[in-house]
Amino acid sequence: MKKLFLIIAGLVLFSPLFARYNRLGIPDSSEIRDGLEEVWFTAPLSQVRLNQPEIRANDNGEKFQIRLEENESTFNVFVAPHAVIKVNVYSDKGMFTEEQDLYPGDAAGSWVLIRDKRSGKPIRIRYYFLKDSEVFIQFTPQGKIALADLVIFGNYAARGVPTGMPFEKFYSASFEDVMNITETKLPWNYVLSDPQVYHSMKQMAAVIREKLPAISMVDDAMYDESGELVHISTGKKFENIDKSDKSEKNLLLSSAGFVKWIADGLVEPLSGGLLKREPLIKETVTVKNNGRQGVLSQKYDLFFSLNWVRNLASAVISVYAGKNYLFNQSGVDVTINPFASSITEKGVANTVTFIENTGYTVSVLRSMLYVLASIEPGTFYLGAIRGTDRTVTPEVMAFNECVAFFPYFQDDGGFNCNVFMNGREMSLEDFCYFYADDFVYLTRVKSSENFFPN
Repeated sequence: MKKLFLIIAGLVLFSPLFARYNRLGIPDSSEIRDGLEEVWFTAPLSQVRLNQPEIRANDNGEKFQIRLEENESTFNVFVAPHAVIKVNVYSDKGMFTEEQDLYPGDAAGSWVLIRDKRSGKPIRIRYYFLKDSEVFIQFTPQGKIALADLVIFGNYAARGVPTGMPFEKFYSASFEDVMNITETKLPWNYVLSDPQVYHSMKQMAAVIREKLPAISMVDDAMYDESGELVHISTGKKFENIDKSDKSEKNLLLSSAGFVKWIADGLVEPLSGGLLKREPLIKETVTVKNNGRQGVLSQKYDLFFSLNWVRNLASAVISVYAGKNYLFNQSGVDVTINPFASSITEKGVANTVTFIENTGYTVSVLRSMLYVLASIEPGTFYLGAIRGTDRTVTPEVMAFNECVAFFPYFQDDGGFNCNVFMNGREMSLEDFCYFYADDFVYLTRVKSSENFFPN
């Protein structure tokens, strides 16, 4: 009888849900690891290869698998927690659902020792503690002490931080021990959050999503304070719009007009009106007239969308506060530099995260939004994309498009980010793929449940 297994649920279920050893409630293997050092952690590879995978339980009854995995240059000893996944089983007798036991090496509660295959020396110990397995803490030996790294989606939020503890301490240290040892040394606020504080973010995203079918994209289009469809570039009304293939109810918006429509949904319930065009097109960047950017600015609007999102976010803040703020008074610019270095194909490279009047490389955007969701919960971000026009020589880099990011943590602690751009929604992964070579400048706006876009 042939069986085809189709995984229908990717949610890893741990039992019991809460362990007594740490404040995050993740499975803890410290008492199991306390007796594994000579046989698994320090023994020669030839001896470790003789060890069969073991299943052991801690005092709470949580099961872990101890196993060896090898690759070309290293060998890894995993102490991985038990998980259950439901699968559909198809056979000639029909379909039924069954549970399968797994021991994921990167699930929350998993611990792994990585050793050099040639010398047998330890390279690092890694703890996984969140649903997102690309966020982890690891320890490397240096002399008599261990150094700590905190990694968020391939970027180091902290690297090589002295712990004051010998590396061997982490053979048996619980995750609660790890948090206590590094509590004042690592930026834990970047990765620990309360999933219950993102309701307004999710609600705004749901409302935008519901309205998307009514939006059609038209270059240079926005609605002014009177609700009239006008050109952003001139402020003049649109004439002779071809609505032959568009419903009369459709909203006609450009990339910039779309993010203004989102902002208008926040300010109109408070002020009774929509935002004006003139304050949104004010310049926010000063360039030297005789420099390259100054010369190009006479022909191209190099900073259009940067000016737009800065002024737009400042306008929303002004309505919230009941006081007019210019962009440089409002604190809307996101300028933090949370990462010291990045993991690249060529190894670890130093990272310059934020560049003035340019923003962030898209390669760090996922990590950046993760950190921002943790430290600024309930905030969404209007972004200006700096792309490159390669149809001219020399190439011209300019801010032309706008985007809105809604980063938040789900109820199970997993990170998610809704991305809205040009009247449609896309995944953050797709955005980062399409704009991989570009920069994004972020401005912050506080979300609200009092959101009613026209």
